[in-house]
Amino acid sequence: QAPASPAPAPVPSRPERRARSAARAQADTTALIARAVQEEAERAGGDEEAALKALIKRAIPDVMHLFNETRATARYDYTAYPALPDILKKPSKKDPDQIWEARPKFHHPGYSLRAPGDVKVTALDVNAAYLSALKCWLPIGKLEHSTGSDGVDPKRSGVHLITPAEWAHPHLPDPIGDRDEPGALWVTNSTLRLLQRLSGPKYGLTDAPVIHESWTSGATENFLDALRKLLSAARDEAIENRDTLTLEYVKAMYSKFISTMGESIHNREMVRPDWMHIIHSQAYANLWGKAYKAHQAGLAVVAMMGTDELHLTGDWRAVFPEGRGVAQMKVKHGDAKASGEYTVGTVAR
Repeated sequence: QAPASPAPAPVPSRPERRARSAARAQADTTALIARAVQEEAERAGGDEEAALKALIKRAIPDVMHLFNETRATARYDYTAYPALPDILKKPSKKDPDQIWEARPKFHHPGYSLRAPGDVKVTALDVNAAYLSALKCWLPIGKLEHSTGSDGVDPKRSGVHLITPAEWAHPHLPDPIGDRDEPGALWVTNSTLRLLQRLSGPKYGLTDAPVIHESWTSGATENFLDALRKLLSAARDEAIENRDTLTLEYVKAMYSKFISTMGESIHNREMVRPDWMHIIHSQAYANLWGKAYKAHQAGLAVVAMMGTDELHLTGDWRAVFPEGRGVAQMKVKHGDAKASGEYTVGTVAR
């Protein structure tokens, strides 16, 4: 009797083929990071400091190459050099940017270092805050002008002139950051989305901002997601292998990618100051979300500053996982409060 012929292998479906090709592309692109580190380590002859200096020097062209590689299978093109409205053009060195990024500098009025007390506070760091902020709604094309709330659509992004509502919660950071002057100001879509969420039924913490005018374009939240995942995976692997060289190289790539995507002499491949401002303010919005989560869990938010700094009372480990991963928090080191823990007193109010 003739042996039964083997059953034909099932033909992979289109989603399976796409997933395999995406995985292969990610493996190929990840190899570029390892190759760059190996090249510079060999060139420096074991001098890690010299190798790191060389890697940081090439971080911008390297990350732009990775960005272009992750865009190779993208569904849509983007505008690298759109015509910019005046509010996004780089002002003179003396004048500040016209876009308010809502950078926080919050200190709880009920606690003070000057007041004697024994309330224990832990200063925490958010890991790779700017890397996580690459997941945000970015405008793809040229920005178009609209007035009122006409141009504000969940599928659009850009910058908006708004008058924010009053913030009546002194125990929580103001999501608009610390301002010296009241009134209307230009904010990014990341800040507007946060304010709209906080004025919605789930939070009910404030009134909706008044929108006067906007510069927006059709947008997607996943534009930089492939690059974010690639750099996150390389970062995780470097941490696991205690590979400081790769870790610092990856950090230089994503931080310089963001800081030079506006008008920069160091990166001529794109001029998207709107993206830079949106990503910065997304990092601040993400930090606000962590502060609120801690507050809801019964911890007091003593301070919230910059991109990644959160000072809390109470058992923070019951709220956030500890570690160096992008979804984790770690105790802050290397500042005046070297241990990351200190005590404050309560202030009579």
